[in-house]
Amino acid sequence: MSANGIQLHVAECGEGPLVVLAHGFPEFWWSWRHQLVALADAGFRVVAVDLRGYGDSDKPPRGYDLWTLSGDLAGLIRALGARDATVVGHGWGGLIAWALAALHPRLVRSLVVLNAAHPLALRRAVWRDPAGQGRATARYALGFQVPLLPERSLRRHDAARVERLLRSWSGAGWRSTPEFDEVVRRNRAAMLITGVPHSALEYYRWAVRSQGRPDGRRFAHAMSRPLDLPVLQIHGADDPTLLEHTARESARWVADEHRWHVLPEVGHFPHQEASHATSRVISDFLRG
Repeated sequence: MSANGIQLHVAECGEGPLVVLAHGFPEFWWSWRHQLVALADAGFRVVAVDLRGYGDSDKPPRGYDLWTLSGDLAGLIRALGARDATVVGHGWGGLIAWALAALHPRLVRSLVVLNAAHPLALRRAVWRDPAGQGRATARYALGFQVPLLPERSLRRHDAARVERLLRSWSGAGWRSTPEFDEVVRRNRAAMLITGVPHSALEYYRWAVRSQGRPDGRRFAHAMSRPLDLPVLQIHGADDPTLLEHTARESARWVADEHRWHVLPEVGHFPHQEASHATSRVISDFLRG
């Protein structure tokens, strides 16, 4: 599907008000397989997208900043023929969803964010809590800043690092299930698609390097206005990459209804680790 000057691959299910699902790292559209069916059964038209640089979507050499990435989703909503949509984002997809709601507010009916803080909440926590969120972010994001080596690391041994990331970021209960092995297999294969490692890392590189640049300051200013729409945040309590108190701070940028739901013993991937509970919470929010 053509959107914002590139082709985006989508998977679609159901009929009704539009819900767009945006995945995180190191995933692709398939991570929403449970919610595609559950939300369609609840009466919604559900579209899961491969973000720019992932899966079967285009992998251009640039455009991995939140200005452009939010423009991709804005273009997708228009291309789908909808006036607006509920946007559900996880991880990087959640950061993009926050940006979309701030930069294109008329296109977002409501927002659901899984294990992703508002960009300004995350930025603030990294600097104000260096021993907590700062250390949690630095463990992986700083290593992604050097050229070439991180790409090789993600590809090496059939993308074995993807499995290590999935294991270290998820809750212990999910790691022992047969489904986890299938998740590992599919995400390792998706990371081996030509261009995906570089594209995925460019997200992190812009996020870090833009902090001291004019485009980063302009983005922060554009994101500073509180959102005038309903927001649901779902958070896995055992997420080692985004701490619960960091995610909670996002509420200060929501002027409308804000709901918070924590899933105990769940890590960074609540939509997969606790798929039924996550789908139920999202469905209840959408109906309400």
